[in-house]
Amino acid sequence: MPADCLYAEPKAPLTWDAHLQVLREVIALHAGRPTPPAASLQARRLLLDTLGCALAGRRADEVQQLETGFSRLDPGAFCFPEGKGMAMHGATQVLAMAATWDEACEGHALAHGRPGVPLVAALLPLGLQLGASLGAFTDAFVLGYEIGARAGAWLRIRSGMHVDANWPALGVAAGVARLMGLPAPGIMQAVNIAACQLPTSLYLPVVAGRTARNTYLAHSALLGLQAAFASAAGVDAPHDALAHYASTYATAAPQPLPAPMTMLLLDAYFKPFAAVRHVHYGAVAALRIREQLHSGTQDIRSIVLTVYEEATVYCGNRAPLTPIQAQFSLSFGVAAMLRFGNIDPPVYAAAHFNDPELRRLEALVVLQADPDLTMRGQRGATLLVQSESGLLQESVDSIAGDASHPLDRAALCEKFQRYAAHSVSSGHAMEFCTALLDSHPDIELHLLWQQLLPSPSPADLASVPFKTLKASTAAHP
Repeated sequence: MPADCLYAEPKAPLTWDAHLQVLREVIALHAGRPTPPAASLQARRLLLDTLGCALAGRRADEVQQLETGFSRLDPGAFCFPEGKGMAMHGATQVLAMAATWDEACEGHALAHGRPGVPLVAALLPLGLQLGASLGAFTDAFVLGYEIGARAGAWLRIRSGMHVDANWPALGVAAGVARLMGLPAPGIMQAVNIAACQLPTSLYLPVVAGRTARNTYLAHSALLGLQAAFASAAGVDAPHDALAHYASTYATAAPQPLPAPMTMLLLDAYFKPFAAVRHVHYGAVAALRIREQLHSGTQDIRSIVLTVYEEATVYCGNRAPLTPIQAQFSLSFGVAAMLRFGNIDPPVYAAAHFNDPELRRLEALVVLQADPDLTMRGQRGATLLVQSESGLLQESVDSIAGDASHPLDRAALCEKFQRYAAHSVSSGHAMEFCTALLDSHPDIELHLLWQQLLPSPSPADLASVPFKTLKASTAAHP
């Protein structure tokens, strides 16, 4: 028998039976009923934020080249504002890559990753292709998010890995299968098909400053799509595939998963800044100190950031040479906030990125791990800035966008408007925000998507879809 055919029948350890049962119950719970209003609204908020990040990320040369290549070699019906048509699989990849490019997208603390980005990337082009409603999209998104977030909490990655091309595919498989109308067993089968082929995605590109990391969520989105389509076609998988993966290839967490009725989606965080979440705590402290600096940053002589240990492990990059290194750099985030008062995508453009004063400040930063925060498993930071005028100190234990301190509607829409500005007019952006957040669930996705496209001609203005859209934007709880 060839070596590549040797196979030992996996035996799922009893320790994972409860984890698998929770996932099955989550699927059964959400596969057969509409989404509760609070979860539906949160799904819309995450869709809005992810699309804003994607529209900002499309400005990157690499993303533009990818979009151009797909539109030329694999054209189709999906297109971005001012973009050319792509087929579903190409659109999924571009959406996922663009949304993560500036590191301003959503995430979930318990999952230690972002279950929502690949779900949007897979579900939106597919939903448009299927003629799905907004309600069908949110139903699929919520199920996928609940599976993905629990998978992230359970299937912790090994040292040297990056989560984005790993467990997020499981949530995508569940969400896509739900959108395609598969029953609960078929949805779980799609998850197991994806579990049979989860890859080992490396953290190495972040350390090396390479943008290969930005392809990872595209990989998860495509794997989830493939698994769901395969399940719909009757392809099957071992029922204990996830348990086998957890025992053999993950650093699986033994803690019980949140109960099926617990809506992890409601704990998702939104980023006010374009940087890894670990960077935000020190950045907020730096913003507060900046507001107290009456003579600018030139008088600053020393900077000490004390933060929980996990932040120093994942974001200890110093003197970053590329944007992706800077997005994972505590010291760059503090320096950029002190220097410019914001960390938006333009901070990674050459004019700001190579600013001499920013670089001087970044070199001053001393990083220290806070043993107390680390022991309690709590996020937060304390920043000490010594200038010629004296010592300034700020401590931060929660930030805007956390589940305990969510971005309000105005802040969420303002972020979308700002991030989409290069391809969507201010008026269209705000109309889209209103339509997406307030429309009845029965509205078709394509009618919402048209709100982002360039101004229609006078003839188009008289068309049925636009009239239907205006008539359908009734408030929904």
